[in-house]
Amino acid sequence: MVETLSQLLLNTLKRYPKDDFMLYKEGTKYVPLSTREFGERVRFLSLGLWDLGLRRGDKLALLSENRPEWVMMDFAVQCLGALTVPIYTTLVAEHARYIIDDSDAKIVVYSTPEQGRKIDTVKDRLGGVSHYVTFAADAPSGVMTLAEVQEIGRKVDRENPGLFEDLAAAVRPEDEASIIYTSGTTGLPKGVILTHSNFLSNITTVSGIIEFSDQDTVLSFLPLSHVLERMVTFTYVYKGCSIGYAESVETVAQNLLEIKPHIMVSVPRVFEKIYSKVMDTILSSSALKRRIFFWALKVGKAYGALKINGQPVPKCLQLRRNIAHKLVFAKIIERTGGRVRFFVSGGAPLSRDIAEFFYAMGLIILEGYGLTETSPVISVNTLDFMRFGTVGKTLPGVEVKIAADGEILTRGPNVMKGYYKKDAETRDAFDDGWFKTGDIGRVDDDGFLVITDRKKDLIVTSGGKNVAPQPIENILKTVPYIQTAVVIGDRKRFVSALIVPDFEKLEDYAKAAGIAFSDRRDLVRNEQVVNFIKSEVDRSTTSLASYEKIKRIALLDREFEIEKDEITPSLKVKRNNIENRYKELIDAIYREEQGESSGNG
Repeated sequence: MVETLSQLLLNTLKRYPKDDFMLYKEGTKYVPLSTREFGERVRFLSLGLWDLGLRRGDKLALLSENRPEWVMMDFAVQCLGALTVPIYTTLVAEHARYIIDDSDAKIVVYSTPEQGRKIDTVKDRLGGVSHYVTFAADAPSGVMTLAEVQEIGRKVDRENPGLFEDLAAAVRPEDEASIIYTSGTTGLPKGVILTHSNFLSNITTVSGIIEFSDQDTVLSFLPLSHVLERMVTFTYVYKGCSIGYAESVETVAQNLLEIKPHIMVSVPRVFEKIYSKVMDTILSSSALKRRIFFWALKVGKAYGALKINGQPVPKCLQLRRNIAHKLVFAKIIERTGGRVRFFVSGGAPLSRDIAEFFYAMGLIILEGYGLTETSPVISVNTLDFMRFGTVGKTLPGVEVKIAADGEILTRGPNVMKGYYKKDAETRDAFDDGWFKTGDIGRVDDDGFLVITDRKKDLIVTSGGKNVAPQPIENILKTVPYIQTAVVIGDRKRFVSALIVPDFEKLEDYAKAAGIAFSDRRDLVRNEQVVNFIKSEVDRSTTSLASYEKIKRIALLDREFEIEKDEITPSLKVKRNNIENRYKELIDAIYREEQGESSGNG
């Protein structure tokens, strides 16, 4: 039985020998890396790190984009009983410094010269770091290359045969495996301590209810610093999948065609973009093509509604669905590589409309739910048990209950050991042994978990009405002209929204409408433009209760940025920071007694 991440690796090396264990882009082509070579490099890296003084319980900070070396380094650390501390490459230098310093990292590993320059700016304040290592071929003074560490490990292996196996075997399930820093939507990030048994509980239960196979090829692009991508990567390795690495977020569309994956894990924003692109293409096509598409979509939804509920499909509907697939859906599926068995979505709520849209086309999105503190999965939809608008049923061995105030509480082997060096915060995170998720939700009659909102995000209007902003924001993101929306209105008379437009589409609209503008700032201030977006908001939110409807909007002239601390690396909105940054604009919205909307300059 596999009980540690070191055992997981050694088990895979024996069970799944393959030439294309990992695939990475080199120039214009994807290059394979075999299981044997991967295992060998992990072995030498692990021994090299051991020679540099990394021991059980020590921490190594890892600052890199997704690539095979990231996973090699992670497993090399795990085989020593040490801890990996991942850092998002999108973080600014000061945030990276905080994590390295707070975690007491002994070794810092970074990927590129660009990330190295980030470390250089804070190196003089990192007194606890003994060694720096880079993935780059050449290293500046005082920094070792990966190849040099591997060569040290190779020498250690010759002189101490069997040392690697002894070190890997000494790792215990209760040993700490990683400190992962939370996104920090409401303050400084906290280091979440996860053990080998935390990860393994998630890996084994998820792979027991969702089929992963050594015949599957997967595409990895969600940052490995994100606990979801980290856990599913362990699962891919556990099941012997071939892992292809996207070059960047911008190249995912092209990499899908190159890798032709069977599985991909993502966040809702990617599916929102695909949805938007498909709808843009359709709406700009001929009247005949539009009619065919919406007919096909109607057929696909009718077919999907029966399939998802396990009901028989009439022959006539099956025939129409086959025609719809041939005329419409097959072309869209082909853009994903043509082999996708399912997508997995996590990290933020997925709009029900978008989930149904994909399902109608034959592209299944399995939405799940969890937190860094829960390794991360608490619940997930599966191919056998799936319901739109929910995040699935809880994993085997994981318990969920709903507190009196609606908060989701959970306990199980996946729940963290605690927050690093924060005993008080750890105690506050639990209620009689149950971890407090901070999310509001309910369990339906069939056992599916429904997430309503974040507890801290709930809006209470001055009239005493409770408004959950996330479902409203999800509706707004389906509007073609809206990229992001932040719903506001706590202790206010009514609900409003700060809106980041899809500038490309909005500019096209303005040009077609004969609206003159010099730049984005000018565009979002235009009264006709603001009124147009407001009408689109009103059209999309007719189903909301009167107190939930957006009375006024403000258009912003730029996207939210990680560097400005407005969104997290996993693209979650830092609501408090945004409300503070745009306080004057928000105050102006609520000062206006006349008119329905405003723009931001």
